[in-house]
Amino acid sequence: MPKIDIRKTELVWLGKYNDNGELNPVEKPGPYPFQIVEVINKPRTGREEQSPTLFELWRGDEGDTFEEGWRNKLIWGDNKFVMSSLLEKFAGKINLIYIDPPFATGADFKFKIQIGENAEEITKEHSIIEEKAYRDTWGRGLDSYLQMMYERLVLMKELLAENGSIYVHLDYHVGHYVKVIMDEIFCYEKF
Repeated sequence: MPKIDIRKTELVWLGKYNDNGELNPVEKPGPYPFQIVEVINKPRTGREEQSPTLFELWRGDEGDTFEEGWRNKLIWGDNKFVMSSLLEKFAGKINLIYIDPPFATGADFKFKIQIGENAEEITKEHSIIEEKAYRDTWGRGLDSYLQMMYERLVLMKELLAENGSIYVHLDYHVGHYVKVIMDEIFCYEKF
């Protein structure tokens, strides 16, 4: 068994290091092109038009630079793919990041409700969007949850400006683990 050389306090989980004791690199997929799914308050012409990609959509009245034209954009997709795609133009430029990842409570937020005169009880199932967005289950164990969070937090650090802030919304189930991971990535002095 190789001697372990401990130089710092850290949280270790299955998958963080490879068999040689080296930190597994964070995969940065992409970059992928963004496409407009919906524009709010834009007049509809009634005919199908090819939407430009978000990188092509900059009217010039949103700011003096391409980056300023990206204010108030909501991007839908897997945040790992989105952040990897944003790195080229926005590394070190993001002032605020707020994330609300799964709390890993195991709750799926379905509920039973009584309907009608006979008080028939039915279970309110998730819509397709709710299934992805609000389910708080994590079936692959704590190790995979920590790896998922670690990878995304590393990407967020690369995107965050030096004077930027990051807020992570979690509860007591995994908040303490993520705090230790963030201390490692961002330095505990910056908490």
